[in-house]
Amino acid sequence: MSNLSVKATVVLFIMLMSFSCSGPDSDQALLTANVPLHLEDHLDRALVTGSDAPSDLPEAIEWTFDIEDHGWFPLEHPDWPGATPVLEWTGSSLRIHVDGRNRGLSGAFRALVWASVPDLILYDWSEVIIRARTEGNLRFLRPAFNVTYRVPAGDDPRIRLGTQTDQLPPYVALDGYSFLVADSAVQTYRVPIGSDDPWRDPIRELLLTIGWNVNATDSGTGTLELFSVTLIPRGDEYRETAVSVHNAVVEEVRRRAIVAHSPSRLEWQVRVPKDGRLDFASGLLDDVNEVTFRVTAAVGGDEAKLFEETTTDASEWHTRSIDLASYAGKSTTLTLETESEEAGPIVFWGSPTLSGSAPVATDRPNIIFYVIDGGWADDMSVYGYNRRTTPYLERLAEEGVVFEHAYSNSTWTKPSTASFMTSLQNSVFVKNPLAKFESLPANVVTMAEHLEGASYQTAVFTSNPWAGTVSGLDRGVGLMRDGYVRRDYTSSVELHDAFWAWRDAFPAQPYWAHFQTTDVHEYEEGLPAPVAPFSGLYVTAERRREFYEEWERVNAIGLSWRNGAFEAAGIDRVGFFETMRSLYDESMAHQDYQIGRLVERLRDRGEWEHTLLIIAADHGITAAVYDVTALMQETMPPPWNKPMLRSSITRVPLMFIWPGHIEGGHRFEDPVSMIDVLPTMLDLLGLSQPEILQGQSLAPLLRGEPGWEARPVILDEVSLNSRTDGYQGLIEIIDGRWGASLEVFNVKTAERFQRPWPLLLYDVWADPGALHPVNEQYPDLVEKYAALLEAQWEAHQALATQFKPGPETVLTPEQLETLRSL
Repeated sequence: MSNLSVKATVVLFIMLMSFSCSGPDSDQALLTANVPLHLEDHLDRALVTGSDAPSDLPEAIEWTFDIEDHGWFPLEHPDWPGATPVLEWTGSSLRIHVDGRNRGLSGAFRALVWASVPDLILYDWSEVIIRARTEGNLRFLRPAFNVTYRVPAGDDPRIRLGTQTDQLPPYVALDGYSFLVADSAVQTYRVPIGSDDPWRDPIRELLLTIGWNVNATDSGTGTLELFSVTLIPRGDEYRETAVSVHNAVVEEVRRRAIVAHSPSRLEWQVRVPKDGRLDFASGLLDDVNEVTFRVTAAVGGDEAKLFEETTTDASEWHTRSIDLASYAGKSTTLTLETESEEAGPIVFWGSPTLSGSAPVATDRPNIIFYVIDGGWADDMSVYGYNRRTTPYLERLAEEGVVFEHAYSNSTWTKPSTASFMTSLQNSVFVKNPLAKFESLPANVVTMAEHLEGASYQTAVFTSNPWAGTVSGLDRGVGLMRDGYVRRDYTSSVELHDAFWAWRDAFPAQPYWAHFQTTDVHEYEEGLPAPVAPFSGLYVTAERRREFYEEWERVNAIGLSWRNGAFEAAGIDRVGFFETMRSLYDESMAHQDYQIGRLVERLRDRGEWEHTLLIIAADHGITAAVYDVTALMQETMPPPWNKPMLRSSITRVPLMFIWPGHIEGGHRFEDPVSMIDVLPTMLDLLGLSQPEILQGQSLAPLLRGEPGWEARPVILDEVSLNSRTDGYQGLIEIIDGRWGASLEVFNVKTAERFQRPWPLLLYDVWADPGALHPVNEQYPDLVEKYAALLEAQWEAHQALATQFKPGPETVLTPEQLETLRSL
């Protein structure tokens, strides 16, 4: 890698895009409410009475290791007979030593330690926080709870067995886990505890499962050094402050809410707009005896009760709308109040929004950011595909702008979505995209936060939690709907219904809605599942039955796609994947139809002319374990030849439609990136942009302005390698005709697949599938792009220092000059 100054490279992307437009004036908005007025954003202006946190809230349970009698023991599990981890107390920590003996019957390495807890109900606890330091080849940490087994009197707890009882597993593992960071530093890992567990028996032990690389040649030797383990009770985040703003969850629906302790009273001085209304959702953290929610308004000293409802139900949000038309133009004291028989119940006022029919203070449109999860541009007729899979998008293209060569930044949802929602490459701010609950750094601003700060109503509707809460993308979102849908392959139907229900309950404008549907994503054991009337468009019923039978035969053999599974099963591999592609096309036709229904309803409601619609995708068809482009070849490329820039993997749709503002019918050929969406959106709205971003605004193209210059598209996807304590993965570039893929810390892949070159070069004009490297024909270009991508990777790592705890990097004039030359 190039030996560039870390401090110098930090500002590489700071210089790229920086704007200084100012946002709306919040003081003025508070007085006039000419834009939706989010009361939770003005909690500092509220007069708060009551809402005293009770003194008897459950306390966190914490284990520290400054005493030898710390209460933790190794666990010998039936799957790991005869082997337990070795525990060493240091005086301030507990070292857990593991080695190759801890190999389970499945071949995976695991080690378990445990501690007793008092009889607790899992529902009452929200997360486990673990402070630890890792060395060696350890990979992940997963808490679990024993709910079925109690140690008989006299048993030695150091050799206890979690034996199966009453058909229940010996312990209940949490859905969450954390990948371990082996960098010799003390890390903090937070793992949420789901509240929907089916086990209501008391929990009796907290277990920590430590796992590591099953392919490790060093038998998985490593050490996890524990400094503390803490169980956090539900509602603990609301303990310190009487009234606060949080993302509150009621039955898997998350809303940005004012959180208070009943009894409470919150008063604001507002000037109600014409046809004023107050929209909100009320909720409870837990079922309680009775809580009364009340809304009052007063002009002068005459207070009127506008709403009152008593509930004990914590199972759902209750959306309500209050008519304030009679207070139009008046300076009014607006009050949100709760009463309860007992002091202390936690209550939620979800997204309380004051709005009216007065003209919007700006010309900013409503925004629908519609992401087709797993949407492959190559299989869309709007991009020239020979099947009419997207006839409605073709019609929309006549009203807007189409980017012919748009690319996602990574190959799957979590790193890709986090990148385009922040306009930052994933390697810049995420330690490991595989970590399920790794939150975004506090100083990374999401698209939703930008729009919420501009007085937009904000909501997310997705059937893929990787695009929502598990990626930390719920920040700034008024409503987050990212839970279960009845059928993933018709998710758009349910998500559209949820959107219209939200619009009816919170009709204020402008709004920003992010859809991320899974209609074309591979489900049902990895297969597309098109539905009538689109099933049968390209695959006969007989062929579909044969295809599913072939799928079962291949899976029964248990070989990988590349290692003889089809030959062993007597199945035509090319024909198999051609059928899979046809089923995908049928699913795409369904997705296109549902987008058409959504737009037509917007037209019918008179909202279309004031809506900016952005159609995009987070990655291509290769969302699962197969690469359709390669697998449909008579002769497949070698396993080391799978660049991200392959069109089936990362070429995605990107369309902008804004009636009356973006001239329709234009198509642009230059490669662009999904991280360009955020700066483009902010530019079109005249909003200030973040200090640091890596995308560039496409707004000059959309407005027909001269001076826009194309630049290369960068893709990256890396994860932490527990063997090397460093990153492994790819960083790539698409630069006009040429595409290049560079291995980052390529030792592991080179050993496994015998990759002949650390950098692979492709002619993407002649070979969009990137099936045939051209390294030998163009050695000068190989050298050029290797140096460029090495420098780019150095810059990513330097920029990452801006999103880690500690002092920010300060850049000197000399370092800035270095960046200009780069």
